[in-house]
Amino acid sequence: MAEKEMSFWDHLEEFRWTLIRIIIAVIVFSIVGFILIPHIFDTIILAPRTSDFVTYRFLDKASRFIPFLPDFSAESFNVNILNINMTTQFMTYISTSLAFGVLCTIPYILYEIWKFVSPALYANEAKGIKRAFGFGGVMFVIGCMVGYFVVFPLIFRFLITFELSDSIENMISLDSYMSNFYTLILVMGLVFEIPLVFWLLSILGLVYRPFFRKYRRHAVVGSLVLAALITPSGDPFSLFVVTLPLYALWEISAFIVKKEPPAIEEEDDENLPAVFE
Repeated sequence: MAEKEMSFWDHLEEFRWTLIRIIIAVIVFSIVGFILIPHIFDTIILAPRTSDFVTYRFLDKASRFIPFLPDFSAESFNVNILNINMTTQFMTYISTSLAFGVLCTIPYILYEIWKFVSPALYANEAKGIKRAFGFGGVMFVIGCMVGYFVVFPLIFRFLITFELSDSIENMISLDSYMSNFYTLILVMGLVFEIPLVFWLLSILGLVYRPFFRKYRRHAVVGSLVLAALITPSGDPFSLFVVTLPLYALWEISAFIVKKEPPAIEEEDDENLPAVFE
């Protein structure tokens, strides 16, 4: 605990300066993003729209050895993004720069939050929360990477190549592309926080490792159903690729939660109330 007690207004002032420092950091990194976005927009954000994307090239090579893979040949996929609104490109430029700033500032934001709350914590509490911050941050980044390299490309490629009729040509607007891009990657980042949620539930004494052993088969089915909802293509490979990391979250959760609930000591017979005698 902090040696000097702070009043409510002292806490409020400290919180105000914490927010100011975070906002300044976001603005600085957003300015950096404003400079860099024109150079990385095509190579990173719009990369999944062509067959040169690293995931498509990997799957194209894998299809030579795995016969049931969909067609990921390098010449068959190239999508043009359309802009149908006069201000969309400029607003996308601004919003992407801001998103870049927030993403790059996340480690600093976590540090500022930690610096604000840590004086009020005991040593054991501080140690646990520090682990939660670190683990949650790492899992969020991994989830976003899975969303970018696996989930979004597979969904995007299926939906943009799906044809209800030969007379309908698929075209996608910049608004639609960016909305789905942000949503799917953010959703996967949040989904990968599941182990952290189970860990917190375990700390509260609500979930233990036997729960995961008991419902392991249900988790396999649930992961498969969720993967089927995420990847509408329905081909076995896409289902497997998305199901695997989803189920891995269950096993990671089982590994990090407490093993067993604390044993309840039996009372001596002599200490039992008269009704049990």
